[in-house]
Amino acid sequence: MTDTETLLDYPLPRTDPLLPPPAYTELRNGPPKLVRVNGGRRAWLVTKYDDVRSAIADPRVSSDDMAPNFPALIPLPPSPRALSMFRMDNPDHATLRRMVIPEFTARATRAMQPDVQRITGNLLDALAAGPKPADLMAAFADPLPTLVIARLLGVPYQDHEVFQENGRIVTSPTATAEEAGAAFVTLTEFMSRLIDDKRKDPQDDLISRLCVKYLIPGEISHDDLLAMARLLLFAGHDTTANQIAISVLFLLENPGQLELLRADRSLIPSAVEELLRFASIKQHDFIRTAAEDMEIGGVPIARGEGIIFALPSANHDETAFPDPGRLDITRDAHQHLAFGHGIHKCVGAPLATLELETAIGALLDRFPGLSLATGLDEVPFRDDMLLYGVHKLLVTW
Repeated sequence: MTDTETLLDYPLPRTDPLLPPPAYTELRNGPPKLVRVNGGRRAWLVTKYDDVRSAIADPRVSSDDMAPNFPALIPLPPSPRALSMFRMDNPDHATLRRMVIPEFTARATRAMQPDVQRITGNLLDALAAGPKPADLMAAFADPLPTLVIARLLGVPYQDHEVFQENGRIVTSPTATAEEAGAAFVTLTEFMSRLIDDKRKDPQDDLISRLCVKYLIPGEISHDDLLAMARLLLFAGHDTTANQIAISVLFLLENPGQLELLRADRSLIPSAVEELLRFASIKQHDFIRTAAEDMEIGGVPIARGEGIIFALPSANHDETAFPDPGRLDITRDAHQHLAFGHGIHKCVGAPLATLELETAIGALLDRFPGLSLATGLDEVPFRDDMLLYGVHKLLVTW
């Protein structure tokens, strides 16, 4: 890295709230480029689909957030392994991942379907009985995955505000180190008490099963189980909530695609894959360092240098998805990278997909006249967050 280069500042700005930053289009014409992260440390920005897909699965790329040059956009929690397997490399990552994989298989996900449908129906009943316009984010998109992950982990729903509010603070790049640290401590203490309760009195939930199978026999420590549970709580709530809300927004802003979906519900699975690709809400979430000297896209990257994988750019790469800026629910988009790729591909992807398919289908059934209650320019987008989405989505019907 040289000091004479003029570097782009990362994150890159959006000009259209429904599309990734336009600078990615030009950047994809060249190799990975050095950027300055938040005006400070430097990192390589990887924008092409093929480069991103191959490199994030490369064992020479490290997820360890304790690395000196790790290009973090938010204040990191003050402890190692704070985000469990999400920020680990193999073999530690594989050891922990195998413990939770059985909870997210296709069979396990199908077993969750009645709960997801029941929760969805109850929320839509309340939405229909309430005032119009309504905030779809607050009334539906946010509580749906909260209730589902609370049911799966065994978190009492009356405590949902603890992890919703503190989780928002921890993942906000605008939060101070003190604010993020305090929120992280609150979540940690809450989850630690929950694990102690489950260890003493196991129930029919994921944390209880992990306690019985791994914690009590001594195969996992309390701290590692705590980090794993905290990660699943974050990953199972915030990502899906924002994906539901922004998916509805994209459909409402593309009435032709919405009518196709209304006329043919068999398109819901392909629509969900396309909406995952199109939204790519993990706008700043795939950050790594090089564990050894390597090459990405023809560019030599030295051991220890930071790497940012631009998933929104990769998912809008013209070579992988023709006319990528057009939402097309008939497109075969299943090769998108919204859930990542390689050993760190989202373990909860099947459950998130089930929630999205259920939510969108149920909304279409219950509210055939659903529409935005404001102009697009009045929708508050999450530009400053690791996960893209909306803070609020006012709708009527």
